[in-house]
Amino acid sequence: MHDVDLLAIGETMVMVTPRDGGRLTAGADYALSPGGAESNVAALMAQLGHSTAWASAVGDDPLGDIVVGSLRGHGVDVGLVRRDPHRPTAVYFKDPAPSGTSVHYYRSGSAASALGRDDLAEWRSRPAAVVHVSGITAALSEQCRDLLRHIVFDRPLGGLVSFDVNRRPALWGPDGGADELLALARRSDIVFVGRDEAEALWGTSDAESVRDLIDAPRYLVVKDADIEAVAFTPEGTVRAASRRVDVVDPVGAGDAFAAGWLSGLVDDRPESMRLRMGHYVASRVLMSPSDFAELPPAGRVAEIVETGPQPGADDDRARDPRSDLPCHRP
Repeated sequence: MHDVDLLAIGETMVMVTPRDGGRLTAGADYALSPGGAESNVAALMAQLGHSTAWASAVGDDPLGDIVVGSLRGHGVDVGLVRRDPHRPTAVYFKDPAPSGTSVHYYRSGSAASALGRDDLAEWRSRPAAVVHVSGITAALSEQCRDLLRHIVFDRPLGGLVSFDVNRRPALWGPDGGADELLALARRSDIVFVGRDEAEALWGTSDAESVRDLIDAPRYLVVKDADIEAVAFTPEGTVRAASRRVDVVDPVGAGDAFAAGWLSGLVDDRPESMRLRMGHYVASRVLMSPSDFAELPPAGRVAEIVETGPQPGADDDRARDPRSDLPCHRP
């Protein structure tokens, strides 16, 4: 039996971003909100109507209050979040610009960087159908890397292990984490990876060469930006073309795609529907200045992507029936 559909594990920081989408300047008006790859997936799946929990650590500080309170407000169970009185909540700043958004991180020595195997005893109290993690955790500290390897290799939490590669060169140093991320991907049940990040990490050229390299997961989903997403499954290969949308900010769209796809998996929808739901959820985040977007229930999303927009329906721009959107990394 599972208590929740999804248990997401990983660091969430406070994201500071200009409210008007402009540059970081001294006189700008800023919004503070949670920003974390794994908790983004949990929050968006909760919006779709699924039961989700997030396990992590934040500081016993006002920034930790913002993270925990905001995610609780999005419907995520935050009962497994440890408050650390000695280490701070990490923070990062988004600096939007016409040439693209740059991100500045301040996370060294954060509460989440001290996560370890001792935290598992509490986390086991919320068995989940899917345990969602990402490669970011492995780069935070040696202790976090050991924890993630234990979760993926030894399966102490049960459930299907969903792994988003989430390449972060700045966190890994000279080797880029290529060997570690490949080992984790090969031992997971579900893997999400961008075609471009796979090329940068492992020298692959297309979705099929990624599949040849990462040949063990039950489900491998390769996202190729504005071209397509390709899923390699036990039933065969399924492709879904990318959808055209007006992009406000690409940050967080990869997490959104994972949330939509995992929603389809939990509800046992066909693979083609999972890909289209992933694209739809990502489209909503692409058109938002934050990593989050309001979503209709999963059943309504399935109707939207199956039938296309209907006159007078409530989900305007994102319901473009021509295709499914580009899935950028968060």
